[in-house]
Amino acid sequence: MSEIENQQPQNIKNNPRIMKAWAVYDWANSVYSLVITSTIFPIYYSILTTAYEKKEYVEETKSWIDVPVRHMIKIFGEEYQPDAVYGYSLTISFFIVVLLSPFLSSLADTIGNKKSFLQFFCYLGATSCMGLAMFTGMHNVFLGLLFSITASVGFWGSLVFYNSFLPDIATRDKQDALSARGYVYGYIGSVVLVVICLVLIQVFAKGAAQQLLFTRISFLLTGAWWFGFSQYTFKHLPQFGDVKEKLPKDLVLLNYKNIFKKHEEQGGFFEVLKDNMSFYKDIAKESFHELFKVGGVLFKDRNLKFFLSSFFFYSVGMQTIFLMATLFGKSEINLAQDKLIGTLLVIQIEAIIGAVIFSRLSRKIGNRNVISIAIVLWIVACLWAYFLNKENPTVEYQFYGVAAVVGLVMGGLQAMSRSTYSKLLPEDSMENTTYFSFYDVLEKIAIIIGTFIFATLIEHFNNMRIAALSMTLFFAAGLVLIRFLKVNMRKERDTL
Repeated sequence: MSEIENQQPQNIKNNPRIMKAWAVYDWANSVYSLVITSTIFPIYYSILTTAYEKKEYVEETKSWIDVPVRHMIKIFGEEYQPDAVYGYSLTISFFIVVLLSPFLSSLADTIGNKKSFLQFFCYLGATSCMGLAMFTGMHNVFLGLLFSITASVGFWGSLVFYNSFLPDIATRDKQDALSARGYVYGYIGSVVLVVICLVLIQVFAKGAAQQLLFTRISFLLTGAWWFGFSQYTFKHLPQFGDVKEKLPKDLVLLNYKNIFKKHEEQGGFFEVLKDNMSFYKDIAKESFHELFKVGGVLFKDRNLKFFLSSFFFYSVGMQTIFLMATLFGKSEINLAQDKLIGTLLVIQIEAIIGAVIFSRLSRKIGNRNVISIAIVLWIVACLWAYFLNKENPTVEYQFYGVAAVVGLVMGGLQAMSRSTYSKLLPEDSMENTTYFSFYDVLEKIAIIIGTFIFATLIEHFNNMRIAALSMTLFFAAGLVLIRFLKVNMRKERDTL
């Protein structure tokens, strides 16, 4: 065990090396968000699920445009739009995270190995990104969707534990800046890798076949980047958790070395396994009981009640649009691949600026007002997206305008949400993992609802613009609720 892991919690807070190690994990894992969620994989998925492009004449512009015709995906005898199937696959991944994270968070607190669970989900996500390289066409589209699901589980599952470190390692006055620092690291790191991938795909690749090959190599690079840079985090980040004295004789299912023991002193392998299963069963019961209990405690606090309610509603819109934005640009606007990826890179750079600006702005006008401004801008973006028309000669520039608004508020609202919640929690609590598990579960339920609604509207109307418009209702609800958050105006700069 390292020297840092032996330190007492009070000596760990505001430790520069530990805070840097925490922020570096954003640098490591955010490549998943940009390469797999936002840019290269959705475009790759769209290309592989497109049968051909047909020409359509636009009377308004007196010109012909290319309109993609997609392969339908058959599931249990029924055919579905590929974009809708992709949306449903994301819904499944978040449903898995919702089921797992309370149990695993409780287990981490019990055993005292929060960092180990962070590592597990990190490695699951990184390996799954590499597995996406095996997705080569419609004949194995479900393999691609499977690895997309497990990569999503790895990414979002790791964030449950990652976010819960924030109040452990930083005092309240440092949390806004550290949260924003993590997002800035993440945005910069992801842009660096995407540029590398684009050079491979657009410059070195000769022809369409090589472009697809180098795209698959990009998935390998994403997994390797995530795995490699996270090692710095795991080296310096301490373990946290309330370790209980009474544990199973040997944690068989969490320690692979114990699986191969005979366990003669404990009555044999099956006796130990039985003891383990009873232990895990009790943890599962306690975890969901604790989740509902924590939810009850949090919602008794007036500020937390209104913040979490607002966070839930605006997360439905924010996270769903973030996850489906690339397919929107490809399917609704039919934007060229290089222009679409270029736009998304600009969004990432804007998000860096947005995270810093919103963090500094919060010191002057408070977190509540900053979050309110961000939500209003999200509503503007959704309404603007609804009125986009691919037959309009200026649609490409309008799409850039929507992207500019989204880029500005995306990083800022994410960073402010995490730090605002962190500051509202009781100080020096040993239940931070459980508190953040509730926060993450709430966010994932929001995403489940959002992606399901989005995918269902795509399937029903064959139109993403209506799906985007529906998100304004959730943003509006979030805006109303956040205004009920009461703050101490004299101390607003230091608290909310």
